[in-house]
Amino acid sequence: MNELLLAQGAGALDLGVLATIGYGLATLGPGLGIGILVGKTVEAMARQPEMAGQLRTTMFLGIAFTEALALIGLVAGFLF
Repeated sequence: MNELLLAQGAGALDLGVLATIGYGLATLGPGLGIGILVGKTVEAMARQPEMAGQLRTTMFLGIAFTEALALIGLVAGFLF
């Protein structure tokens, strides 16, 4: 009887574990997005130094919007 209960318990996954794995995978998108965004902005600043101020402002706006996606995912993970 105990072996049967142990076998059933070992096959069941906790939803908290799945939510943690899901959010961990969901953070890859914003992380890659911010990395690409900053890299391309630095590349653009190297090509046109006179536009550095405007590019920096646009970069920070892009980072804020991309980071908002990660925070929305975190909140959704806590709610559901």
